[in-house]
Amino acid sequence: MEPVRLSFRLPATSANLGSGFDTLGLALSLYNDIEVLETLEEHRYEIEVIGEGAQDLAEPSRNLLVKSYEYACRKWQQPAAGLRLRSINAIPLGRGLGSSATAVVGGILIANAFREEPLGTEALLPLATELEGHPDNAVPCLVGGMVVSCWNGKEVRYVRLPAMPEGMSAVVAVPDFKVHTHEARAALPREVPLGEAVFNLSRAALFAASWATGNWENLMFAMEDRLHQQFRARLFPGGEAILNRMKKIPECLGVAISGSGPSMLAFARGNPQRVAIAMCQAFTESGVRSRFFVLDSDMQGARPRGAME
Repeated sequence: MEPVRLSFRLPATSANLGSGFDTLGLALSLYNDIEVLETLEEHRYEIEVIGEGAQDLAEPSRNLLVKSYEYACRKWQQPAAGLRLRSINAIPLGRGLGSSATAVVGGILIANAFREEPLGTEALLPLATELEGHPDNAVPCLVGGMVVSCWNGKEVRYVRLPAMPEGMSAVVAVPDFKVHTHEARAALPREVPLGEAVFNLSRAALFAASWATGNWENLMFAMEDRLHQQFRARLFPGGEAILNRMKKIPECLGVAISGSGPSMLAFARGNPQRVAIAMCQAFTESGVRSRFFVLDSDMQGARPRGAME
């Protein structure tokens, strides 16, 4: 066994943001920390999980970080040493906040650290996107910030937009249940009318242009969606009510299902308390317990935390 002492910090992400289905994603100031304490014999893993997912992720066969690490090692044709890991998780699992992306990116970063010549962030994007299936969580997790991204199965292209301004925050209401991504995908129609596609195209373009130029008053309009939210909001109580109710809150600039749900994200200007209370109250009225986070955008993305003390 060899001490390694690697440590990575990985941000939560919120994807889609209404109109930007599989395209828009924002890195948030909520984190999972992954520590590699030492190497073990090949394919042997010892995992300590503190915080979110402690009951679910300690078993290596069900741990996506381990699977991603081994996949990257196979891809790069390098040995996959066993690992003793510690995960300190603040990101809720299965709630639409990119916890799977942090596992994918974390596994790739560990494998990359063991390369003779580690790759830069840009070179890691296609592999992370391949494992995630789409770029809207993987790319902002790696590079940080508000990101517009796409890929063709081989290449990832993205543009990172400016940070949220001072006085603006992302308020996330997290209900006490999960929606699995495959269930949320299955709820979507395979085909959509041309008019609905044009509706989303115009809103997503307006979102990106408005964020880039600071026209925040456009966000409520630009985050409207007809491709996925009307179908996914039916999968969990409170979703439809929040989408409708938040439009009447003056402090709310825009609202959307976070990722595939069931968390809801609203951009707030000024005091975010009224926005958070309104979202959580809608969940409560639907018989669901919830909690909330008031977050900033994370502009650094995944990064090493240096040698542990």
